[in-house]
Amino acid sequence: MNSVRKVLATLTLLLVWCTLGPVVGVLGMIYTLVVRDITRFYWTGMGVVRLGLRAAGVRVRVLGLDNVPTTQSCIFMCNHVSNMDPPVLMPIIPGRSSVLLKKGLMSIPILGTAMRMAGFIPIERGNTAMPRREAAQASVTAAGKALASGLHIVVFPEGTRSADGRLSTFKKGPFFLAMQTGAPIIPVAMAGTERMMPKGTALVAPGVVTVQMLPAIHPADYASRDQLMQAVRASIANALPAPMQPII
Repeated sequence: MNSVRKVLATLTLLLVWCTLGPVVGVLGMIYTLVVRDITRFYWTGMGVVRLGLRAAGVRVRVLGLDNVPTTQSCIFMCNHVSNMDPPVLMPIIPGRSSVLLKKGLMSIPILGTAMRMAGFIPIERGNTAMPRREAAQASVTAAGKALASGLHIVVFPEGTRSADGRLSTFKKGPFFLAMQTGAPIIPVAMAGTERMMPKGTALVAPGVVTVQMLPAIHPADYASRDQLMQAVRASIANALPAPMQPII
């Protein structure tokens, strides 16, 4: 019965996203090109994301929204345990957000175009034409411009999904961005998606996700990037349930 529920939830989620998504995408892109403002398109798209989650039985409990500054662009840094993390997190952040994502996603028809219009930032992995260090700097520069334009940035600093649900080590790139721009970091602790769609699973299990926005951490209060990284990681780790905390 549990497997049947997962199959039904997954099919329902895909039905909503795959039927409404392309329609909203095409109409939204046309509308945006006419009015030259993507705000309504962005929030309509986030509404489709929310609707799909709700239809699949995914309930989102949000804590700590009062920790998010209302007059500043912020960098939201969240633990990463599932492909469900971005669609759960993005719609609940106040204000428009950009996200660093794999460049290959930008090639998806309609969705890729919509993400480019929304200012999402493709991450270059580095190749013969652009070395890894140069590619990383290009992503940081693009993210800095997005912050300066008034967008938030969403980052999963582990760089990939945790295999066992526990918080793993962080990549240094996002903290270079924070130190360079001075933007406040909002640590985010997410729990529940590790049971809904753990790494290596394609089916969605209905359930409740808890997303906790933690007090802002300001880069200017730290002497080095490593100290800033340790503070953010400790903030997230302490807010996670014990089975998700790192083993030290």
